[in-house]
Amino acid sequence: MLNMRIILDENLPKALKRYLSTYEVTTVQEQGWAGIKNGELIARIDEVNDVFITSDKNLKYQQNLTGRKIAIIELPTNRLKLLETITDKVLREIESVSLGMYVQVSL
Repeated sequence: MLNMRIILDENLPKALKRYLSTYEVTTVQEQGWAGIKNGELIARIDEVNDVFITSDKNLKYQQNLTGRKIAIIELPTNRLKLLETITDKVLREIESVSLGMYVQVSL
């Protein structure tokens, strides 16, 4: 799905966008949503994006994700040097994810 709208959580480096450049990618900060609590943030993201990428390991335990349309991809770290080593994995997950899914990517 090439027209997929992806948003990166504020805990991820903005530089990660360059590896996802085949998609429409924004960040929580660029949307003016920095500092918003996860529940409200997920609700806002769900209205306008297809995929939310985060490194927040507690998100799936803290939030009721039932009924959400967005897919959530959890990355194992927020360190760019490590993320650069798994960009192929991340891109494969983006390609195969279905709306409403929660996926964890490993190193």
